[in-house]
Amino acid sequence: MDDQELGFKAGDVIEVMDATNREWWWGRVADGEGWFPASFVRLRVNQDEPADDEAPRTGDGGAEDGGAEAQSSKDQMRTNVIKEILSTERDYIKHLRDICEGYIRQCRKRADMFSEEQLRTIFGNIEDIYRCQKAFVKALEQRFNRERPHLSELGACFLEHQADFQIYSEYCNNHPNACVELSRLTKLSKYVYFFEACRLLQKMIDISLDGFLLTPVQKICKYPLQLAELLKYTPPQHRDFKDVEAALHAMKNVAQLINERKRRLENIDKIAQWQSSIEDWEGEDLLVRSSELIYSGELTRVIQPQARSQQRMFFLFDHQLIYCKKDLLRRDVLYYKGRLDMDGLEVVDLEDGKDRDLHVSVKNAFRLCCGTTGDSHLLCTRKPEQKQRWLKAFAREREQVRLDQETGFSITELQRKQAMLNASKQTTGKPKAVGRPCYLTRQKHPALPSSRPQQQFLVLAEPRRKPSTFWHSLSRLAPFRK
Repeated sequence: MDDQELGFKAGDVIEVMDATNREWWWGRVADGEGWFPASFVRLRVNQDEPADDEAPRTGDGGAEDGGAEAQSSKDQMRTNVIKEILSTERDYIKHLRDICEGYIRQCRKRADMFSEEQLRTIFGNIEDIYRCQKAFVKALEQRFNRERPHLSELGACFLEHQADFQIYSEYCNNHPNACVELSRLTKLSKYVYFFEACRLLQKMIDISLDGFLLTPVQKICKYPLQLAELLKYTPPQHRDFKDVEAALHAMKNVAQLINERKRRLENIDKIAQWQSSIEDWEGEDLLVRSSELIYSGELTRVIQPQARSQQRMFFLFDHQLIYCKKDLLRRDVLYYKGRLDMDGLEVVDLEDGKDRDLHVSVKNAFRLCCGTTGDSHLLCTRKPEQKQRWLKAFAREREQVRLDQETGFSITELQRKQAMLNASKQTTGKPKAVGRPCYLTRQKHPALPSSRPQQQFLVLAEPRRKPSTFWHSLSRLAPFRK
């Protein structure tokens, strides 16, 4: 932190002293004053919320009046929250309309500057979001009770549109690509002038395009906060209470789903790099069917004839199980040996003892059986706890596949090709290896701090070895004496 930066923790209430700067505000907390990022906080909707020591006091014969005042204060706070939700939604709709009409429409007129693919990269599916948000705001307006706002029932609106909010996942996942493309374009002055002209024609506030495009990412994260505030001031007997409670849970799930999808898409680059490091790869790319590594480890594979055993490295992804062989000399190098389709396999836990099919004694074993072909694969672990971890991993893989089908998660052909292209660029001219041990990697010394002498540091980093007595002892043997 800088000297003038204000430190605070979640739950702190900051008194804003100066908000003239859009990005950094000057504020005060108990420990002092300083600058803090405006995007890290949210304005309290109930600025006039009474403190505990200022609660209405009930005296002689005034209990009923005090209770009525407290209820009136609660109703007013709920009204404030509802009005804030509606106000922010109206502002957000205007914001989306400005982007769609002020930027996208103008960009489409300049085919010499923007291709449709570029526009898709920069703006993502923001036009789809705009259409969904218009329908959502219309539903909120219909549920708003203008005469008695605190009786408005907004929870059902969120529940009815919760599936629509999942389109934010695509937008959030694409946003880093939009930033990269915008950064590339704004290095050219003609694009800078063009975007500024679009902003001025639409009479938008003085924020760059990348700032405008960040708003949908921030918006989907604010819904759980607003609903939590609404639930706080919704009494249990209110008709909207159960719906608001369910809506809060639903919107938290939407935010969690978006975060999970973002994490999964970040993983596909790692999976592509892993595949490119495997020698003798055969068949389709991993990313055609899989998007996450669930578990991996070494297993003993027992095969016919004569119940031969093979040590193989197994990698469990969603939908498939890949197995590889380690190089005899360089154990960090793996050779592709095959794959199993998990969609058609059943995992059978085996008891220790003699296997009835292969007629050999097995321990810590399980079998993967294919119901359609009748094929089976007998695998063993070294320890019982390793076997249990594998059985749990197989259950997680099936659960992951089920959730992906329910939520409609998939990797697009473009994302897959881009990940494989990135992996091929990184591995060009490099020896293939996975997880190279530290003794095979040349370590570089970290930068030397100015306060520590270089000589002392090198002595600590590379201690001298004792001189070997091997050749001295060898020369004393009789056959080597002159």
